[in-house]
Amino acid sequence: MNVRHLSAVLALTVLLAACGGDAPSGTEHAEGGEHAKAEAPRKGEHGGRLLEQNGFAVELVIAEDGTPPKYQAWLYRDGKPLPPSAGSVEVRLKRLGNVAENHTLKPQADGSLMASTIVGEPHSFDVEVIARINGAALRWAYPSYEGRTQIAAKVAQDAGIRVAPAAPGVIADEHEVQGLLTPVEGRIAKVAARFPGPVRRLNANVGDTVRVGQTLATIESNLSLTTYTVTAPITGVVLARNAAVGSVATEGAPLFEVADLSLLWVDLHIFGADAQHIRPGVPVTVTRMSDGATAQTTLERVLPGTATASQSTVARATIANTDGLWRPGSAVKARITVDQQPAKLVVPLAALQTFRDWDVVFVRVGDTYEVRPVELGNRDAERVEVLSGLNVGDQVVVEQSYLVKADIEKSGASHDH
Repeated sequence: MNVRHLSAVLALTVLLAACGGDAPSGTEHAEGGEHAKAEAPRKGEHGGRLLEQNGFAVELVIAEDGTPPKYQAWLYRDGKPLPPSAGSVEVRLKRLGNVAENHTLKPQADGSLMASTIVGEPHSFDVEVIARINGAALRWAYPSYEGRTQIAAKVAQDAGIRVAPAAPGVIADEHEVQGLLTPVEGRIAKVAARFPGPVRRLNANVGDTVRVGQTLATIESNLSLTTYTVTAPITGVVLARNAAVGSVATEGAPLFEVADLSLLWVDLHIFGADAQHIRPGVPVTVTRMSDGATAQTTLERVLPGTATASQSTVARATIANTDGLWRPGSAVKARITVDQQPAKLVVPLAALQTFRDWDVVFVRVGDTYEVRPVELGNRDAERVEVLSGLNVGDQVVVEQSYLVKADIEKSGASHDH
């Protein structure tokens, strides 16, 4: 974690403490774990949670050994095992956002009852167990949370935590390249003396912005012994001045070079097989090295030759230089988008974190944040496709997601079945 991230984590910790001590956080997850500070539930002989009432008991576990996660249970009366035919068990779950999920357990040949339905991750929910054993109706309810924390809205806002709805989008096939800014041909003018003679006055220096018709120099003609003015043929910036007061200007010799830099060419160097995918008309994002500013443009042409020194293919685009900070001769980096594929669901790359061995995002419901394991598809430089684990409209943490992860991990949440 770099210094900026560490500072943000410390700031969130201070904010949470100011709101009343440690942040409410994800709790221990034994099937169904109680809050981390609560007394651990009793365990049965199979390692599951033992639910007891009126002499009857149900031992409940999420079985994961050699099977996708499924609820499994064993029945008891007065501490003695009963056959699975002696009763029935149903597990009703309420996930974050009041999403209901039911699992009905059926008798198995090994003496247990097991559901055929899979318990999806995260195993974080409010649990209600409905059982009937030898005609007795039984019920238990308890929280079973993991990967979950609470952060008050004001604390989240001050920490820079921001959410956005998961939504359809596009994944771009992009090529990262480098290039060079150059003046546009036809927008450069060389200003020369009409008649030979000594230079009597110079009115512009390198870097000056001049307007069309503005006087740049005054020269005394050797032919008429009278002075005449040399004016700017275009509006632009003085790139070069090749004269000094008192020197003799020869006929046709350039005194000034003026360029209109309001538009610039971006010559992009493309190597190897990448050149086969680049076609005019595709979008280009150009990034200025000095401050990271970007400009959106379109690739205009792919030049027919090959750059001799680099053996690269040169593709050319044009960018506006309204702020004057794009400087000819400067190196830039660019991202060429050669194709865009629609995706049913995308999230920004900044939303992604890892939790245990999962790729995850964090979803917010009210002031509660919870981990969501996701299956990922294609990605580009800004976003990634989500194949499963999220629904359209889920409020996903897209900025400072590592702070939410840090707060959940601070709770010491475990996964104990």
